[in-house]
Amino acid sequence: MDTPPLREVIQGEALAWLDEHPAEPGSSVITSLPDISELPELGFEGWRSWFIAAAERVLRWLPDDGVAIFYQSDIRWQNVWIDKAHLVHSAVDNAGHELVFHKIVCRSAPGTISWGRASYSHLLCAARAALAGSRKPGPDVLPDAGAMPWSRAMGVEACRLACSFLRDNTSTRRVVDPFCGKGTALAVANTYGFDALGVERSGRRCRAARKLIIDAASTGRP
Repeated sequence: MDTPPLREVIQGEALAWLDEHPAEPGSSVITSLPDISELPELGFEGWRSWFIAAAERVLRWLPDDGVAIFYQSDIRWQNVWIDKAHLVHSAVDNAGHELVFHKIVCRSAPGTISWGRASYSHLLCAARAALAGSRKPGPDVLPDAGAMPWSRAMGVEACRLACSFLRDNTSTRRVVDPFCGKGTALAVANTYGFDALGVERSGRRCRAARKLIIDAASTGRP
């Protein structure tokens, strides 16, 4: 009988955990870094610097065979548009890594007017070096992010797209989300047979992340 994939959720500070736990071979990251509304004490410039540095630390943590996939939604902050893809690109350049893909995920139908958070998200993948060639690269634009188990979640279909890429194009065995929230990426990763590990500061969110179950059939996973 096959052993079910593991899930571990640790209450702690993401970057400290990365510093204390070197990446194991076969590990890849799927994550969404918090925006300024979650770290208001930093102020805008402080948050922007923190975001780039945090993304860079995630990238430098990767093992040689791993990739990092970031799911990020642009926002307006005091009438200024914050392009989080640009911030991730800056981290990729700072780390000396390569961008594997940059996809767009529609959070609302095209034509939707948004006043705060953008109606789309970025899905960006980076690695230490260019991959040998994607056997199944997947779509460049995902028309629907999918169900969101909580308000700040990655959409289930976006997680599915990320996990499909890992399954088809990498040697990933474990998915790590250092900012796991309530565990959507971890739960979807388990449906693909990946072990999953998440880190989260909030005890309440940790408890939810340990319990979240997403039926593989509901994702349409092949």
